[in-house]
Amino acid sequence: MDQPMDSLTHIVLGACIGEAFAEKQVGKKAMFWGALMQSLPDIDFVAGFWLNPANDLLAHRGFTHSFLFILIVTPLMALVAERIHRPHDISLKKWLLFFGVEMLVHVLLDGMNVYGTGWLEPFSHHRFSFDYLFVADPLFTIWPAIAFLALLLMSTKNRAARLRWVKFGLILSGLYLAFGVLSKTITDNRVKKMAARQGVGYTRYFSTPTPLNNVLWYVILEDSTGYHLGYRSLFDSDTSMVFTYFPRNRELLKPMEEEEDTHRLIRFSQGYYTVDKHDSTLVFNDLRFGQMIGWNNPQAGFVFHYYLQNPADNALVIQRGRFSNWNKEAVLGLLRRMRGNKP
Repeated sequence: MDQPMDSLTHIVLGACIGEAFAEKQVGKKAMFWGALMQSLPDIDFVAGFWLNPANDLLAHRGFTHSFLFILIVTPLMALVAERIHRPHDISLKKWLLFFGVEMLVHVLLDGMNVYGTGWLEPFSHHRFSFDYLFVADPLFTIWPAIAFLALLLMSTKNRAARLRWVKFGLILSGLYLAFGVLSKTITDNRVKKMAARQGVGYTRYFSTPTPLNNVLWYVILEDSTGYHLGYRSLFDSDTSMVFTYFPRNRELLKPMEEEEDTHRLIRFSQGYYTVDKHDSTLVFNDLRFGQMIGWNNPQAGFVFHYYLQNPADNALVIQRGRFSNWNKEAVLGLLRRMRGNKP
């Protein structure tokens, strides 16, 4: 369901954490264990082989990303690792802490982006998403990835240097996330003040970073019939904001409102959706995933668009629109908006 970059993030981050926990006792195998355990919650990808797309959307980052799953799997995997590495001087308590931290970091990190993560499954279906990071941000991943490569190539005898690389990878990625939290907080406060001055009323507010950065934010202000959408950079200097309105068009769902897939999509979207028609086909848009190059064209279509009457056409529903129509001009436009320059 996620892009390869997302999987790479968990692998390299897990390897760095593994190095910090157990390199002294098991050498570079600690990196393997770290990468494995950090990736284990994503075993839910196998559900895509038999579930239809609407069901798969909710299966992904569901139970295998819950705290209960971590409590069940951590002791089982710790016992396996403890047995494989006998004789050794690693206590079972340390294996439990090592593996528990790895999976906990995975599910907490997944909660930092827009997809939503079922931390409390199966007791609650609420999806947690704090929207501080784009779902696959190379500027977050690059630091532990560099450290991962250095650790692979470096001798285990140079422990001091290896520890410095671990700190390099983990601290810089942590600082990038912290900057995203600060950037979002500042931007949200500014947008809400501008909306109040401009008389834009709303009942719910949402913001998430645009692709590959954490300074240009895509915002949604929901009212009773639809949504005001806009873009705001941390570096924008003007004191007003242009919003584009999209009606919800819920009445278009009437022919399919009793379908289970429709209910699943509404639940997955957390209520941030519009419905429209492409030719004669009803299309469900999950607004949280943004528009296709919307910073250049405020009327652009939505990344997540699900064909309600043709479910078989919805493979890779999240990825297919994420980088549609990207070219040199689109990238330059993104960079200009990040810097605070309007299109």
